[in-house]
Amino acid sequence: MNQTRSFLLIAWLAVAFLLFLEWNKAPVAPEPSLATAPAAAAAVPSGVEIPDASAIPSATEIPAVVNPDAAMGAPATAGAPAPLTITTDVLRMQLDLRGGSLVGAELLAYPVNKNQPDIKVKLLDSDPRHYSVAQSGLVAVAGSAGAPSHEAVFRAEDGRSEYRLADGATQLEVPLVWTDAASGLTVRKTFIFTRGSYAITQRQEIRNDGTAPWRGAAYEQLLRSPPAPTSRTSGLTNPEAYSFVGVAWYSPLEKFEKFKVANIFEDGAQSREVTSGWISMLQHHFVLAWVPDKAEPQSFSLAPLTTGSPRYLVRGVSSQIEVGPGLSVTRDATLWVGPKLQGQLEAIAPGLKLTLDYGIFTFLAQPMFDYVLKPLHDFTGNWGWAIILTVLIIKLVLYPLSAKQYQSFAKMRAIQPRIEALKERYGEDKQKFQTAMMELYKKEKVNPAAGCLPILITIPIFIALYWMLLESVEMRQAPWIGWIQNLTAPDPYFILPVINLTVMYLTQKMTPTPGMDPMQKKIMTFMPLVFGVMMAFFPSGLVLYWCTNGILGLAQQYVIGKRHAEKTAVAAN
Repeated sequence: MNQTRSFLLIAWLAVAFLLFLEWNKAPVAPEPSLATAPAAAAAVPSGVEIPDASAIPSATEIPAVVNPDAAMGAPATAGAPAPLTITTDVLRMQLDLRGGSLVGAELLAYPVNKNQPDIKVKLLDSDPRHYSVAQSGLVAVAGSAGAPSHEAVFRAEDGRSEYRLADGATQLEVPLVWTDAASGLTVRKTFIFTRGSYAITQRQEIRNDGTAPWRGAAYEQLLRSPPAPTSRTSGLTNPEAYSFVGVAWYSPLEKFEKFKVANIFEDGAQSREVTSGWISMLQHHFVLAWVPDKAEPQSFSLAPLTTGSPRYLVRGVSSQIEVGPGLSVTRDATLWVGPKLQGQLEAIAPGLKLTLDYGIFTFLAQPMFDYVLKPLHDFTGNWGWAIILTVLIIKLVLYPLSAKQYQSFAKMRAIQPRIEALKERYGEDKQKFQTAMMELYKKEKVNPAAGCLPILITIPIFIALYWMLLESVEMRQAPWIGWIQNLTAPDPYFILPVINLTVMYLTQKMTPTPGMDPMQKKIMTFMPLVFGVMMAFFPSGLVLYWCTNGILGLAQQYVIGKRHAEKTAVAAN
């Protein structure tokens, strides 16, 4: 049975090694072949018929980007209107008057690197190397007047070129206007920014001052270039190298679906007919998402664009909109441009919280974050102390199992000299030795397997916390104390890894190894060193968890072992 325990310990190390491999891999999106990659939705001129009644138009009925290099957000050319600049307390945006498209977004509270606080994370960017834009527009049915797509030129209604959220103000409105004098159609597109929020409301008022009804549809889309290989290099200190990057959408019927960048170019176009859904683009810690304001039917489509620079596009198209003469219709949509803040995302739309993915142990990681780690952070104001308190709570919950584990260790340690004597007596006859050892276990009421269950329970908790540290933006670049100023990065001075290695070594020395041959003992001796070196490059928050867990376990094992030795001595007397 002690062989079983040894096997489990080795399996534990294997799990850590697999985590190491997962950390170190970099699934770089391949450069798609322009000759073989699936084509995007073909460009269709305005006036394509949208089915009447409640049918949802297909994605091909919306003008696609014909030349991605000349699409929204490209540097302004001669005669092109300069983009508007919008600044709030959390965002700095660039708004292109061509289409009213958002072509730049800096997150003012999120530096790319903690050591360079002035360089902020950009989620929208007109740079062709990191191209990412959020677009919207209207398309008309045949027989109706034209409508402003994401290529139409708007004007700032108040003539300003720069907007800033005023001190004390809670909201900032940026109104754009497009007018077709011939048909009498006017579209007023207003972007509403709220203090402290990454949710941007887009309000489109469609007014028909003509003599004929106008019918069409509204659409929102996200367009992005695949991540550059140079920014996705492998490395233990670069979690972005293996975090999910791609597209996701949600509907109450199909639930949450996501598509990796590489799969988008390999599998080609995808589509869904949904009601009350949303579309998004995901990356490590951050998300872009278009969410319709009401529970309207929509047609979702996803396609790679292979004309010019490779890009991929996800789009949502509304059902038919009709505006009678002299009437107006208002349609709202919300664009989220920001971090995966779980509470705020869930308040915007059902399922939007799912853009934060904790992997296969989500069922464990999510409640641990919601009901343990986050409340402890709210109490302490520090994620490091919250992690330490989380370990204490886990230890208290698992105390009955741990007590049995260490009591089993203490009993095995007490009979270890007798087992060694049996080993010398039976020499190379391993079968007789095993039989005699099992009889001794039975006589002394020792269960070597009693120490296995706490280890098996600890492993999923360890992995769940690993993914929490990896994916929770709340802990991104969070400090603890002193030299640990970023819990999601490795310890810069390897102090925690050294403590962790020492604790594991002492734990291994205190763990009985009865019946093991010399080779097995050598392997067990070197395991703390191997495991400790591997852990040195894990996030310091994870090593902090493991150090705390190990120190408490070591103390518990020492106290229980000492008590058992005292009881044995009293019984012997």
